[in-house]
Amino acid sequence: MSSDVMETTDEGGFDAPLTKARSRSPWLSQHLGTALVGLVIGYCFGHWLGNVIAGQYLIFQNDSSAFLGLMFAILGWLGGIGVLNYPAAKLLGREPVEKPSAVGWIRYFKFTVDHKVVGMQYLIGVLVFLFTGGVLAMGIRTELLSPTTHVFSPDAYLNIVSAHGTIMMMMASSLVLGPLGNYLVPLMIGSRRTALPRIEAASFWAFMTGLMCILASFFFGGFDTGWTGYAPLQTQDKAGIDCYLMGFAIVGIGMILAGMNMAATIIYCRAPGLTWTRLPMFVWSMFATSILLTLATPVLFVACLFGGLDRAALTSFYVNDHGGSSFLWENLFWFFGHPEVYIMALPGFGIVSEIITTFCRKPLFAYRTMVMGILGITVLSFFVWQHHLFQSGINPNMRPLFMLSTELISIPTGILFLVCLGTLWKAKMRLELPMLFALAVFFNFLIGGITGVFLSDVPVDVTVHGSFFVLAHFHYTIMGGLVFAFFGGVYYWTPKMTGYKLNDRLGKIHFWMMFVFFNLTFFPMFIMGFLDQPRRVFEYAANLQHLNEFASVSAFFLGSSFLVFAANFIWSIFIEPRRAPANPWHSRGLEWQVSSPPPPDNFARIPVILSDPYRYGEKVPIPVADLGVPVPTSASVSTMPSADAQRGGALDE
Repeated sequence: MSSDVMETTDEGGFDAPLTKARSRSPWLSQHLGTALVGLVIGYCFGHWLGNVIAGQYLIFQNDSSAFLGLMFAILGWLGGIGVLNYPAAKLLGREPVEKPSAVGWIRYFKFTVDHKVVGMQYLIGVLVFLFTGGVLAMGIRTELLSPTTHVFSPDAYLNIVSAHGTIMMMMASSLVLGPLGNYLVPLMIGSRRTALPRIEAASFWAFMTGLMCILASFFFGGFDTGWTGYAPLQTQDKAGIDCYLMGFAIVGIGMILAGMNMAATIIYCRAPGLTWTRLPMFVWSMFATSILLTLATPVLFVACLFGGLDRAALTSFYVNDHGGSSFLWENLFWFFGHPEVYIMALPGFGIVSEIITTFCRKPLFAYRTMVMGILGITVLSFFVWQHHLFQSGINPNMRPLFMLSTELISIPTGILFLVCLGTLWKAKMRLELPMLFALAVFFNFLIGGITGVFLSDVPVDVTVHGSFFVLAHFHYTIMGGLVFAFFGGVYYWTPKMTGYKLNDRLGKIHFWMMFVFFNLTFFPMFIMGFLDQPRRVFEYAANLQHLNEFASVSAFFLGSSFLVFAANFIWSIFIEPRRAPANPWHSRGLEWQVSSPPPPDNFARIPVILSDPYRYGEKVPIPVADLGVPVPTSASVSTMPSADAQRGGALDE
């Protein structure tokens, strides 16, 4: 194919006519620089338009100018990066012109439809989210060192707490599906790409736009509602809350797009023979997560839209005095917010199941039972949202129903836990670095799950509501479960994604620091909660100072563990890279049967799947796949040498 002609495919995966495009320097095309220019121009135009509509000019005080400025800034950013090119051309009745894909490191700063590049973009993006939120957390713990000596003003402290929670929840919603899901799922299901590559790429740039919106809130005075953004505080807050609403809305759009793409990919792009009962458990977790994203996130988007209209257009969806209801926000927000907990938890279990089977060399215990547990959580997660409203004045007759549904969802969650423990039973484990993180997930999630059962009980919830007990619970569930699993996945799949293995010694220092100081930071918060320390306050009872000092010092060491990871990542990938074998863990997973990093098209020939990837220890002859690259005969992969022989014709895409 010549340098100025590129074959394109539409979103459904069918070949489109060849479209000619003149080759040009990558620096003259759309990239991060043009996106920043579009952002500035868009904000200036929207700010001007808002002031014209409002009939006054009050910088950062007029909600119409702030709302429209942010909206046009987002459009300018997405247009500048190239997200809007394809839909704009279709709307104008023109055939979209595809330019040759950029090569080298510059492709990571451009709009691209290569799922592997998008996965790496997401990986860096979520790490930026994680470290930004972590810096804010260090500010929180610094303030809480003393109940009387203050580092921040009350308003600044609440702004930091609110931004920390919002950034972390945004990050956690895409922590696994974004980098690992987009990169690995096509490889795991024998596909050369995702079903909707442009939508996949657009979801990443929407994700990063949300982070910029939240950080921009500090220039608008911040917001002090906490990450939940409750009305009526929302309608009474400063202009920074517009950044919160716009940021969550655009991240919501990104999550919807990511969920749609992942679901379509798993349903329609599986290799021949890869039936539903042969899917890797990580793929099952991604499928369930995509369902939750697609069905729950539109409710969040609508909730944020209503909030923005209340502030910019003087509607009254959440204004009690004008016929609205602040309870509407709580119900809409938590109808998304509790499925979101499992948007974060399910991918963690998917990662853990891949790791433990590899390092225990055992089949996954009760495969179908774990699938049913995942699907059970997916369904029941939509029936528990009002347990967040036990103390909000809801009809007391509703409490038993949501108390029951919350207790019921612990059953499929417990099934996932027990299936993983069954896999560990009598196993000869290899305690490699990814396995250490997987084992830590069991310990942390057990504490988070048990304390969650306490909180589902109305009398206990009434007692500890709004206290540090709740804070400790969801950090054990989210950080102790998902974030530990994520790092386990990063150490496990980094050789596949980059071709290099992270330094094992630095990795173990990172793990032990993170595990020990995570527990030393958050376990004392259960005690603080029982001693009545409330959340989101920077002055507390003097008798709690020693516990807060202990938690703060532990938090500083916990934060330092992430610096160790960052140093390890930079050292092992950029400074002194150490080439990893194609399959360093001797896994049977299909993603490990191609070169590391994978070739541009993933597979030279589409494989045919004969069994699930967990049949470790079984003396069953399994053919080696003809994937276009040399595969060691010792590799156990459930594919046939040729797809043509199975179908009687060419199966190459």
